[in-house]
Amino acid sequence: MTESTDNLATLPLDGWHRARGARMVPFAGYDMAVQYEGIMAEHLWTRNHAGLFDVSHMGQLLLTGTGVAEALETLLPGDIIGLKPGRIRYSLLLDDKGGVIDDLMVTNVTPEGGDEAYYMVVNGATKYGDIADLEERLPARVKLEHLTDRALLALQGPEAAAVIDSLFPGVGDALSFMQGTSRDWEGVALGFGRSGYTGEDGFELSVPATHAEKLANLLIADQRVRPIGLGARDSLRLEAGLPLYGHDLDCDTTPVMAGLTFAIAKRRREQGGFAGAERILGQLADGPPQKRVGLLVEGRQPVREGALVLDREGNEIGRVTSGGHSPSLGRPIAMAYVATALAEEGTALTLEQRGKLFQASVTPMPFVPHRYHRKQGAA
Repeated sequence: MTESTDNLATLPLDGWHRARGARMVPFAGYDMAVQYEGIMAEHLWTRNHAGLFDVSHMGQLLLTGTGVAEALETLLPGDIIGLKPGRIRYSLLLDDKGGVIDDLMVTNVTPEGGDEAYYMVVNGATKYGDIADLEERLPARVKLEHLTDRALLALQGPEAAAVIDSLFPGVGDALSFMQGTSRDWEGVALGFGRSGYTGEDGFELSVPATHAEKLANLLIADQRVRPIGLGARDSLRLEAGLPLYGHDLDCDTTPVMAGLTFAIAKRRREQGGFAGAERILGQLADGPPQKRVGLLVEGRQPVREGALVLDREGNEIGRVTSGGHSPSLGRPIAMAYVATALAEEGTALTLEQRGKLFQASVTPMPFVPHRYHRKQGAA
């Protein structure tokens, strides 16, 4: 998770994290909080209560102009045209070969009777590349604005909705998983999306940077909320079976290889018309050469990213892309890409890390069940 300390930028809550004893590390070009009281404690607190994450390093974009949805559909495989105002969709920015440039969230924020507008959240490490790519490939009529004046907080865990409703009455009741809204708060616009990347119910809150500290203080004043660092965010998303860009996703992988076919809408499968459609639709029909799988690792030692995956004859058939100790399960788990023929549940595989061998078996994901809040009949 650590990287170069040269030319690091700071986020709006930098001093706030340090004042609470956070250990700071370089990540995605920023100095960021990796942990406070320890990854294990923070992880389990989020699974049982509500964890507050600072994810302000992520890119917040606003795309406006006539025909924005149609333009985005040339690059993304999701049904953006059919996305109703107030709805959020997970999607993927694809290159012309169907490789994943980034994964992202799109929210239709078109006001009633107003012009088309879509709010997009992209990964922090890729945001400048994403912006350059979008500006190059989208038509000139689409205006892209990088919302650099806003911070992004995530409140995740089974008590998150109760906390939100105590502070912003009605927001939790109004939203189901992958729905968004906004409220006026302290004279500014506060955006809510019922989503996140931990597998728990929760919310992402977009707030002007000038008001980020005030909002963070308001949230942690509730005894159900504690600040959580990047370390626990990574172990939570691994347990949830969620891929992390730059590790489990890159331009060499396609949505089909990554097991993200849910992000390819039925209409888009029938009509195509998105970047890399020929290759991706071919993989949907015939199967991909490799698949992302979950692995239960025997023993107690975690197997990390980069470990080799071997078949029974000792041949390399893949690599681990994420791995670590699962605080919820009390055992090592991992994700890897392996040859499709060896991706079946229960397949025994050998992992090699620094010359040491580990036994593992393919298992369905998520490792820990998702607990998203889905209202019956919600789109």
